[in-house]
Amino acid sequence: METIILIFHLLFAVSVIVLVLLQQGKGADMGASFGSGASGSLFGSSGSANFLSRSTAILATLFFITSLVLTYMSGHEAKNIGVMQMQQKLQIVKPVAPIVPAVPVAPKGQAVPGDAGSKAGEIPK
Repeated sequence: METIILIFHLLFAVSVIVLVLLQQGKGADMGASFGSGASGSLFGSSGSANFLSRSTAILATLFFITSLVLTYMSGHEAKNIGVMQMQQKLQIVKPVAPIVPAVPVAPKGQAVPGDAGSKAGEIPK
């Protein structure tokens, strides 16, 4: 679902960019109003909006709606991931046997250092 909304979001973004670049700016009429032509839209209302401006407003609204939906979905997904991790941590873990260090075993007839019969403590200093 998130992928479909993301695709529409990108399409709306590109469409808004294209429509804004296609429209003529308000500054283009300024030269005509002070020079040779008469433009009534410089300081007054320009009348009803044309098709490009209406479609730009609709696509911009859809772009903002998809932005909000994607933001909501990303926050909602992060909460679900947190819940899943908490459930995994709360699961019962099997106890592991402690690691016991190996006790050195000497061959028959020899003493292991640290034993009572060892002469390891008699090392000259």
